[in-house]
Amino acid sequence: MPHHAAYLQGTPSWVDLQTTDQAAAKSFYGGLFGWEFDDQKTPDGAVYSMAAKNDGVVAAISAQSQPGLPPMWNTYLAVDDVDAAAARVETAGGKLMMPPFDIMDAGRMCFAIDPGGAPVGLWQAKEHIGATLVNEPGALIWNELITDDEAALSFYDQVFGTHWDARDLGGGTPYVALVVDGERIAGTVKPRVPGTPNHWHVYFAVADAGETAEQVTALGGTVLTGPFDTPIGPMAQLRDPQGGVFSVFAPKPPND
Repeated sequence: MPHHAAYLQGTPSWVDLQTTDQAAAKSFYGGLFGWEFDDQKTPDGAVYSMAAKNDGVVAAISAQSQPGLPPMWNTYLAVDDVDAAAARVETAGGKLMMPPFDIMDAGRMCFAIDPGGAPVGLWQAKEHIGATLVNEPGALIWNELITDDEAALSFYDQVFGTHWDARDLGGGTPYVALVVDGERIAGTVKPRVPGTPNHWHVYFAVADAGETAEQVTALGGTVLTGPFDTPIGPMAQLRDPQGGVFSVFAPKPPND
């Protein structure tokens, strides 16, 4: 379902990029995905650039808030009550990076680090539910926890009330997915490159992974892996000119 009006607790509902050059990142992703931006001032005077496509909000780009940190895409999981969820973080073995706080009338949030070291946002929606357009070219289609700590998975079950399910998708190796209300809504894999920090990785839908990879290079980015075929469609892992890493996925038609 491409258009969303609400998200169940534990579902990835939003992604944003914190980067070292906000203007350059907007130019790159705008050229790549056809995003248009609405620059919104935050209470501290920063600019939060909301990205839109086809009358839907898809993501955001902001300046890196902590000097010295590399650009990175953040994933936010929906919660019904962020204060209650935050109270479960440390009991579940995680760390609370900051206590819950309000983002004006948009919502209430906090950031946590799971037991494996991956940061994750917790988002309680008010006026801003998160992405209103997903699963279409230029919009978020999947989120994946990259972690070498299988014990970290129980953190999400305890904090969000989710569970994990392993299933063979046709490649011979079971793929472990996060399940909310019977629906597989995110996944997890071990890092493919030694030394990769545990993190939440984002995938954007595209019509053609090969063409998108070529466009990334033309826009000054880098193709890290792929495009490569998978049982569910071709994918590629990419890096923007500032260093933000993301993937694209061209899903096969349902009956293909």
